[in-house]
Amino acid sequence: MSLKELVHNCKKGNRKAQEQLYKQYAGLLFGVCLKYSRNKTEAEDNLHDSFMTIYQKIDQYKFKGSFDGWLKRVTVNTVLQKYRKEEYLSVITDNVEEESTVETGYVAVELQVLLRYIQELPNKYRLTFNLYVLDGYSHKEIAELLGTSVGTSKSNLARARLILKEKIEKEIINIAL
Repeated sequence: MSLKELVHNCKKGNRKAQEQLYKQYAGLLFGVCLKYSRNKTEAEDNLHDSFMTIYQKIDQYKFKGSFDGWLKRVTVNTVLQKYRKEEYLSVITDNVEEESTVETGYVAVELQVLLRYIQELPNKYRLTFNLYVLDGYSHKEIAELLGTSVGTSKSNLARARLILKEKIEKEIINIAL
């Protein structure tokens, strides 16, 4: 079945087409969910919620741009909306800090370890870090998505980078010992 046929059948509510869509894209979207979730179980829940949203909104996809990109955008927005509802993103302070660069030199940290460190970040830091560093959003876009200010976005990114730097440095020390 072609992508057009698959999307068309999903728009009609065809369960077989929805199942095929899930099988075809669950792996890709699970990776997105893992990035924005605290653990695997939460990522699985977010994946389920994302597919429910995709099925509800698939009629909004007009075959302009990448379907993969559209699916990722819906998934990210679904996860962010969940966090906004749960008020995990409440602002503690609105201090504007200069954006800092983390320079630890060349260090080989396993991808799974780095992913775990990112998942361990507090929600507001993890979401800001992922949106800015991994997905290329601007601070203005992040502020709009998370319902915060640009200054808070910059501050949260700086804090996330600092926490990650400290965890990586601890990892390096543990490896050296």
